[in-house]
Amino acid sequence: MRKTYPLRPEGKHPDRVLDAVKHDIRKYQKRERRRELPEGAHFWDFDCRFGADKDSAQTVHPGELIALLDALAKEGAPQCYVELLAKPAVRQPRPAGAEPEAVSDEE
Repeated sequence: MRKTYPLRPEGKHPDRVLDAVKHDIRKYQKRERRRELPEGAHFWDFDCRFGADKDSAQTVHPGELIALLDALAKEGAPQCYVELLAKPAVRQPRPAGAEPEAVSDEE
């Protein structure tokens, strides 16, 4: 998906437009993850680029996309460019003796 979304269209509330953009991005990711995986692949990964326009788009992690979208909308940008391309990926095994990261409940 390569798409430029207007964030300030005439006659629409900017918060509702932002919600619609987020919904469209999540819907695309969910639809792509439902596709059948090729032989040897474990999951669908995404190559992701995001920016105010196509020329200024930077490579970002897909998990950061919604937070970056919120930040751009808060700045008052008139549009945003989102590029999400699904690719099959294989999980990498942990190195021998490596412990999973512990999550602490202290705050």
